Amino acid sequence: MGRAPMGRAPMGRVPMGRVPMGRVLAGPANMAQHGSIRPAEATSSRPLSPVTAFEQGVKMRIHALVVATASALFAAAVAAPSAAQSLPKTHVKVVGLNSPTVASMLDEKPFWADTIAKASNGAVSADYTPQDQMGIDDKTMLRLLKLGVMDFAGMDISKMAGDDPRFEGCDLAGISLDIKKARAACDAYRAVIDRQMQTNWNTKLLAFGTNPPQVFWCRSALGGLADLKGKKVRVFNNTMRDFLEGVGATAVNMAFAEVVPALNNGVVDCAVTGTLSGNTANWPEVATHLYPMYLGWSINVQAVNLTTWKRFSPELQAYFTDQFKKFEDKMWATGEAALKDAENCNFNKQPCTMGKLAKMSLVEVKPAEMDTHKKLMETAVLKNWAKRCGAACATEWNNTVGKVLGLTAPTS
Repeated sequence: MGRAPMGRAPMGRVPMGRVPMGRVLAGPANMAQHGSIRPAEATSSRPLSPVTAFEQGVKMRIHALVVATASALFAAAVAAPSAAQSLPKTHVKVVGLNSPTVASMLDEKPFWADTIAKASNGAVSADYTPQDQMGIDDKTMLRLLKLGVMDFAGMDISKMAGDDPRFEGCDLAGISLDIKKARAACDAYRAVIDRQMQTNWNTKLLAFGTNPPQVFWCRSALGGLADLKGKKVRVFNNTMRDFLEGVGATAVNMAFAEVVPALNNGVVDCAVTGTLSGNTANWPEVATHLYPMYLGWSINVQAVNLTTWKRFSPELQAYFTDQFKKFEDKMWATGEAALKDAENCNFNKQPCTMGKLAKMSLVEVKPAEMDTHKKLMETAVLKNWAKRCGAACATEWNNTVGKVLGLTAPTS
């Protein structure tokens, strides 16, 4: 027989790259075309059995899966740094909480001075000043934030209740005697506070924080709750005023920075603040007796001017959202630790790690006084707050905070 015509192979032989019809599924060229075997195997002119080809295809798919998984894991490992590196250079102005408080010293100041910069690889920086060092009264903070005087702010939310009673809704005097319940109450009310801030105050809520429980610091001996009758007592929100009026005391609204001279000079007989906040602000120098009947937690909020927030890129918003979530967790953990530490520091016992050793006299809260506390909370505090806030507001509270705490505000 002579040569086969150009382009044709002799009978019984298969040109390189061609497969007889009966061998399409097993042929190496077809497997190579679909990425099921390695290129070196595809160049072989010897056909594979269906079983061998199948095994090689499985191996190749496993190999591809391993490569893809490794790539995904590597991408995830570098995602956070890459995201931080891609943030735009941003500098913000911040006015924070009162500087002597543990929330300011241990949480807020380190957050703005160190955490924000390090977590963004230096892309984000802040000019941070506590409000007392700027001579700003807490009650004006939200108004200043609305105007854009600062980009971010930390403030005691209950002090804004003169503008909107809802702002003290998760920290009414005496409604939470446990720090975990206090946090749960504020979590339940988060959407309400954020809505009011965004709608009326050009502000966005970013986080809730706390202080140690708010108690009575007095400049002279005190026998108990009944002895507060006729005394002048410093408070800082409306529901504390409601509680004290129920006792027969005179409530005096006063800024935190003014309390030490007021106690020292007898302008007030007692003052309400946190168990450790008073300690770190040197109240033991002018007060002698501590009466630990809880009147709230001085819940603070961290918020941002809404106009500023909307100027941020989605990546920067996501960055701040993540950082404030961690910040919030840290503030509540610090509040819980401060509660325990204050029990030692105020009564000259070790360990005292957050505050200063002091020799306060403890006035024990009697069981009968706790019954009176509960009655005042329901009949004076909750009732008067609901009246100020209105029926719709009280109904919303009952479905949020009230449901968490097992309380009901009157709606008529």
